[in-house]
Amino acid sequence: MEMDEIDQQIVALLRENARRSFQDIGTRVSLSPPAVKRRVDRLEAAGVIRAYTAVLDHVALGWTTHAVVSLFCEGNMSGSEILATAGRHPEVSAAYTVAGEASAILHLHARDTEHLEQALERLRDAPGIRRTQTQIVLSTLLERPVR
Repeated sequence: MEMDEIDQQIVALLRENARRSFQDIGTRVSLSPPAVKRRVDRLEAAGVIRAYTAVLDHVALGWTTHAVVSLFCEGNMSGSEILATAGRHPEVSAAYTVAGEASAILHLHARDTEHLEQALERLRDAPGIRRTQTQIVLSTLLERPVR
């Protein structure tokens, strides 16, 4: 789908706050609320907008420990198998298959290092997981959404 400048502005506004009203968006892009709704409906139908979600602050929820974990699997474990394994753990906030020695990279959030250790042990107990290599994040320097 081709997106014009107004579509791009609408998407950027929704990325900032998905609960924005069509009225508010329309005011910012010089369109009526019904015109904004038609454009949003078209963006949804085209798959540009797939879902609306709440972005939670892990620290505010008490999950102050963040780790990046390299996952090493036995044989040729597929991405869907890795997803099924990683998805069972609420501590896993993101999972990526990668090229290189590791099979996947996971982002984990936990209350503390003890909670993180328990999550890692559960991950390593899963069938097909050979080992993990963990790096604890000390601080987040940059984390931004795609615009």
